[in-house]
Amino acid sequence: MNYRVLPLTKLTEHFARLPGIGKKSAQRLAFHVLRMPEEEAKAFAESILEAREKIGYCEVCKNITDAPRCAICCDETRDRSTICVVEDPRDVIAIERTKEYNGLYHVLGGLISPMDGVGPESLFIKELLLRLEDAEVKEVIMATNPTVEGEATAMYISRLLKPLGVIVSRLAYGIPVGGNLEYADEVTLYRAIEGRSRM
Repeated sequence: MNYRVLPLTKLTEHFARLPGIGKKSAQRLAFHVLRMPEEEAKAFAESILEAREKIGYCEVCKNITDAPRCAICCDETRDRSTICVVEDPRDVIAIERTKEYNGLYHVLGGLISPMDGVGPESLFIKELLLRLEDAEVKEVIMATNPTVEGEATAMYISRLLKPLGVIVSRLAYGIPVGGNLEYADEVTLYRAIEGRSRM
């Protein structure tokens, strides 16, 4: 017998489309929503719709925001001579959690990936170049992930930026805290040696 409750099936399928959510987790989430008080379920649904309607891109850095400019671009205490270039708004959140960086950001909205049909024109690279017309910017930190696509994107952008007279730097990558050298691959070890600092 094929037992299905259509609204529950639809809800489960929608949860299963979320990244990192398998079929069983999606079903657990769907049942959790069914057990919510009606007001809480409505508030949950409304928060999804509100996020979709009100969140857009910052007109300056392309980070997500619910205003024309994000809070970081509006913050006059930030160091305006440095721009950290990242792939995704989640990277901004990760760097901000460290409380060590006080400059500005530029979110590319992805990485160059010819296999996936993503070329430089699909990213917010032109917008970055426009920002560099401001003589206040002295350094651009490439903080894309250390993947083939991340490295290719960083190299492509650094070639565009070098003639503009700004310093282009790359995040140092290396051995994670608690990691063992014997298990590190050659690229990670190379990055660790290359990014070494004085003690």
